Amino acid sequence: MAKRVAVGLSGGVDSALAAYLLKQQGYEVIGMTMATWDGSINMPHVEGREGCFGPGEDASIAEAKTVADRLGIPHHVVSVSDEYKRQVLDYFRAEYRAGRTPNPCVRCNQNIKFGALHIAARRMGIEFDYFATGHYARLDFKSPDEPFLYESLDHGKDQTYFLSRLTAEQLSTVLFPLGGMTKVEVKELAKQIGWIDFATKKESMDFLECGDYSVLFDESDNVPGDFVDMNGKVLGKHKGIVHYTIGQRKGLNIGGQPEPLFVVSIDAKANRVVLGPRSALSCTEVAGVDLNLMVSETSPLLKGELSAHIRLGHRGAAAHIVHLDPAAGTIRVRFDEPQFASAPGQVLVLYAGSGVVASAIITAG
Repeated sequence: MAKRVAVGLSGGVDSALAAYLLKQQGYEVIGMTMATWDGSINMPHVEGREGCFGPGEDASIAEAKTVADRLGIPHHVVSVSDEYKRQVLDYFRAEYRAGRTPNPCVRCNQNIKFGALHIAARRMGIEFDYFATGHYARLDFKSPDEPFLYESLDHGKDQTYFLSRLTAEQLSTVLFPLGGMTKVEVKELAKQIGWIDFATKKESMDFLECGDYSVLFDESDNVPGDFVDMNGKVLGKHKGIVHYTIGQRKGLNIGGQPEPLFVVSIDAKANRVVLGPRSALSCTEVAGVDLNLMVSETSPLLKGELSAHIRLGHRGAAAHIVHLDPAAGTIRVRFDEPQFASAPGQVLVLYAGSGVVASAIITAG
């Protein structure tokens, strides 16, 4: 009997083509769309703009249903709104209030898409052998000393950074049908099978439909405080620490300085935002907690040169691990060349070649 695969359908071309390919390969495919929106956030609907969370969710669910209908497969909508609120939105708020910069998409994958969604689906009586998504990534379980998560062949669309907090157990029954394809090939295939509407569909680029994080915060979060320089001299007033991140330059409205100023650090306890020159954001080391090892702690790969990514979009920099304590879940890496703006709360991801060997939440740089 064919193995049953639940495909996470989002309404976009990638998940749609993942489902199509798996059906072509002979799997018994079912569609599964997670519902996160519950109307509890006062967020405007922005026509023509899509995001993972927002009042336009019904349209995305309808598009996912269209995919399922075209393929002739069942489609289930699974509500995870309570867990999403607690694990992603509350986490996001708490991190910003503490002066850190979280990555909500990484958090969602770790706790919701590859966690709470599966639990909620099975409570609804939805059974499946594998779970598949349209992520651009590859899996290869070879040995404990080798990575099991690898970059996709399309490096420009690679999404392993977003998946770096997942464990071997979480990924052991996952399929990524698009890992060996390029985005161009996926869109071309969509056109070939007559799905022009999906091939030309605008893609979601943010976790909030409206694109404005301020809607997640209360008026009580807009507590003005001091902008200070690195010597503690007051330079002006900020509008609340939740509006700033490490490395930010725009929106500070501080003039009359000899050189451009950036956010260097955020002191949540004192409600102060420390500003300084770009050079003050140069770091040679970065530390992380909540370590997720994707190879054994004795793997030779951890002793060699790695490529360290300190935020989404960072091209990666040559680095070596100088401290590793799996029991305590801590790590520290040293860069071969200084890097710009390591932000507490962001995700450190380490690659050996094209394989992910570890990730952690940045604490200091």
